[in-house]
Amino acid sequence: MTLISQVKQGSETVPERRLALVHRVIVSDKEYPKEYAILVTDRRSVFIRQRKTRRSFVLRYEMRIGTALVTDVTPKTLEDYAQTSLESLIADDVNLTVPHDAVISIAMRTEEHERRRRDFFLWLVMRRQGEVFQVYDFEMKYRLGPHQDATVKFYMVPLGAYFKPRRQTQSRETILQEYAADALEIFQKVLPPDCIFVAG
Repeated sequence: MTLISQVKQGSETVPERRLALVHRVIVSDKEYPKEYAILVTDRRSVFIRQRKTRRSFVLRYEMRIGTALVTDVTPKTLEDYAQTSLESLIADDVNLTVPHDAVISIAMRTEEHERRRRDFFLWLVMRRQGEVFQVYDFEMKYRLGPHQDATVKFYMVPLGAYFKPRRQTQSRETILQEYAADALEIFQKVLPPDCIFVAG
């Protein structure tokens, strides 16, 4: 195997460990929002591009309400990628790989979207349910080189198949908060000690 998935410590070869999978995030894009699953190892986070399942306006609406509108897509798990090599995932141009030792900071925030006339139905539902459609997003800043940084911003938008069964016993706000908090906990365990964490 190559050094992409293994490193040497002394005389022993230590394989790269796959630790967790965040089943769905959305990265905003002017042309078409992009859906990813994030495979987290002990050395890097690989944003794995998911195939298009919705139109652009649907994805943008989901980014405003915090969850998928339909339940016809099953969330990916670690087992779904067990037979896919890290090398092939990293080499695929549609994916994004962020080495953990390159991460400078990660911030988890909530966004309050400006009310728009076309969102009348959304706000009406919120009022009837007595809940807030709290949408969480992360900003991960990392080094590309000695004098170049980059930032990836992704919205925590779980699939409907994840959200719907939990909705029977939990509020919308709690489900989305836990989904974001679980992701933050994963990153806290793997990112370097000098990484700056911001939650608010």
